[in-house]
Amino acid sequence: MSALGQVGDLLQLVPVQRAGAGLVLAALGLPVIGVVIVGLDIMPVRFAMMHVALLGIAVGQLVGLDPVLCALVACALAGAGVAPLARTADGLSGAMGLLMSLAIAAALLMLALSGVNANGAFALLWGSILSVRPADLVVLGALAVAVPALFVRRRRDLALLLHDRELALCSGVAVQRLTVVLLVLVAVAVAGAIRLTGALLVDALTLLPALAARRLGRSLVSITLWAVGIGVVVNVVGFLLALAWDLPPGPVLVLAAGAVALAAHLIPERRTSSWRTSASSSAPPSPSPH
Repeated sequence: MSALGQVGDLLQLVPVQRAGAGLVLAALGLPVIGVVIVGLDIMPVRFAMMHVALLGIAVGQLVGLDPVLCALVACALAGAGVAPLARTADGLSGAMGLLMSLAIAAALLMLALSGVNANGAFALLWGSILSVRPADLVVLGALAVAVPALFVRRRRDLALLLHDRELALCSGVAVQRLTVVLLVLVAVAVAGAIRLTGALLVDALTLLPALAARRLGRSLVSITLWAVGIGVVVNVVGFLLALAWDLPPGPVLVLAAGAVALAAHLIPERRTSSWRTSASSSAPPSPSPH
């Protein structure tokens, strides 16, 4: 059977259709989350939320609730709780490191004391794209609507916050509240991607498209559009290649997204104003002292 025929047959299967729909929905929201991660310089957030998700999974297995739902709730609470710990932009990375250490310690202790099978908890972190459920599609669909909607409605405030926290404060942006919203969305997005690629490969859906987009875009809006476009192309093409060659989709998606990001960084930088410059120019002037 030809590769094309094999892909056509596989696309008739419901689990494959759900996986494809999940990847398309993920590409509409998660790359935008990557733009936030890069803009706030909180790269450790992926690892921190992976450990928080493990804690949520352990709780779910212990009390008999859906482990993935518990992981989503745990990540959302962690995202909201960590924001007050960071009074400066640099403090966010430190807060994420603290959160990561506490979450993994609590998860391992709970697994040890409860006697729950730790292999089952860790297995969910690896993900299984063909195990995507309708409930997972609902979460990804909500993110696909909520995240772009937030960027459209608050793009000026977001540009200022991602450019400079102090400048955003002086410009009247509700920095603390907006940071909480962003961190909750980031946390839920990481947890929501667990079923698709696993927490360990979540960069394929979030960070790598954003890194490529920052090289190609000239403003926050164009960077966001580039990130979404790259995410859609990488997810669709990577998934079809994995089906055609009978390969695990997660690693294929990571390699495809990584290749695009690398290619984007080989393009010479454009001599144009960046979105950070645009954000600065859109801020109201500081009042002069009298």
